[in-house]
Amino acid sequence: MSAGIAGQFRSRAAEADAARFGLWIFLATEVLFFGPLFMGYVYGRMHLGDAFAAASRHTDVTIGTLNTAVLLTSSFTMAMAAEARRAGARAARGLLAATALLGCAFLALKGFEYHAEWREHLVPGASFAFDAAHARGAEIFYYLYFAMTGVHAVHLTVGIAIVIGFAVRFDRANAGHVEIAGLYWHFVDAIWIFLYPMLYLVGRAG
Repeated sequence: MSAGIAGQFRSRAAEADAARFGLWIFLATEVLFFGPLFMGYVYGRMHLGDAFAAASRHTDVTIGTLNTAVLLTSSFTMAMAAEARRAGARAARGLLAATALLGCAFLALKGFEYHAEWREHLVPGASFAFDAAHARGAEIFYYLYFAMTGVHAVHLTVGIAIVIGFAVRFDRANAGHVEIAGLYWHFVDAIWIFLYPMLYLVGRAG
């Protein structure tokens, strides 16, 4: 057994393959987790289309677009970090730190957006206020909006913690570890790529 490899594996490559397979299984379960939320949105769009469109137009498309750009940039720095770590370059540490900072920037912008929505009484509940003609449907839209973006924010927070952990303990993070962290990060980004048009753009079309 080589140093630094778990006892049940014969080589570092076998250990990395097992970790990679485990992560894909985890990501598959996450898709199932998000699935009901996406199905709920599709159902709402089909049966409450006008209300969903009206509610979508109240989202802050500027912040949504900025956050999309931030996440796409973080995907780039994460991919560069994995490539740099594979090549043994110390630059990987800085790229991991940049990825974590971009993730924090996303959360800060999202927090600002949540605060504005709370002040506009768009949080579902007793104080929810919206155009009476679409109030019920809009409230359902915002239930889904806060559930989807909230779950996404939790996943991003976990990703930030993982990336910071690898940046701080860089010498213990081999290329396989960084690659697996990258797969998780790209998954979280991919979820947002679906959420952005669904929540911010569809209601503005036409």
